[in-house]
Amino acid sequence: MLQHILDRLRDPIVFALPAIALLIAVEMLALRFGDDEDAKGFDPRDTRASVLTGLGALVVSTLLRAAALALYAFAYAYLAPFHFPPDAWWTWVFLFFGVEFLLYWYHRAAHVVRLIWAGHQVHHSSEYFNTSTALRRKWAQWFEKLVWLPLPLMGIPPALVFTMHSCHLIYGLFAHTEKVGKLPRWIEFVFVTPSHHRVHHGSDPEYLDKNFGSILIIWDRMFGTFQPEVQRPTYGLTKQIGTYSIWRIQAHEFASMVRDVRGAASWRHRLGYVFGRPGWQPAADVPRPPAAPQPPAAPQPMSAQY
Repeated sequence: MLQHILDRLRDPIVFALPAIALLIAVEMLALRFGDDEDAKGFDPRDTRASVLTGLGALVVSTLLRAAALALYAFAYAYLAPFHFPPDAWWTWVFLFFGVEFLLYWYHRAAHVVRLIWAGHQVHHSSEYFNTSTALRRKWAQWFEKLVWLPLPLMGIPPALVFTMHSCHLIYGLFAHTEKVGKLPRWIEFVFVTPSHHRVHHGSDPEYLDKNFGSILIIWDRMFGTFQPEVQRPTYGLTKQIGTYSIWRIQAHEFASMVRDVRGAASWRHRLGYVFGRPGWQPAADVPRPPAAPQPPAAPQPMSAQY
């Protein structure tokens, strides 16, 4: 059984690593010797941090997938009302849209729930935007592995779920670059392009929490989170962390959240620091204005004595 699970852990990303390394090298040369004055380019220290976090994420993902596959296999075998045939084309079509739809909502939740954002912010922490940025991934992946549970519950073979997710991650390499401008309008209307994803990585107010799609941009258009690129974004977090330490990149937001929870005055505030939006703060206790003086009551007639 264990060998069967390990065999199913063969990840398309692993086989794509040589091509990814070549793509990063080619883009670095293009950025260094190109004439795009708007492109920020790259910093070797930043690229090294992105690659190291990506390799660490690959190790963590492999371990967590083994545990998730056991859960998914149980759901698929005993709870799913129907089993999709793994070799049918319509299974893969359903799987593609299922992963795409769930990934949109998970990605959106990662920007509005601080506990999830504490992991996801790793991917946004670089002040550069190039192919190596796509490798800058979180090690806190427990939510990401649980989000796919509805698919095996509906009868999708568990191993196919992770295969499709890996295909989405490989597509993301294409979206992380400044060397590709806007593409033809029909492509920009349907698919996530580098222009769309540059917006997503922007820390400018008009770009915050926009363009969550993975391969398709149609979900953002449908649910009101689409924003076209009108100017080259400022990349990174709204409060830059200014470090190339892979440990601090991974842990700084979790540490900040723990400090906030420890200093909170009530359980409501503690929950807000964990499950509220990133940057959530309790409302200040504004003293109530003094009550306006009441006019004296009119004298009441005395009751008759007799």
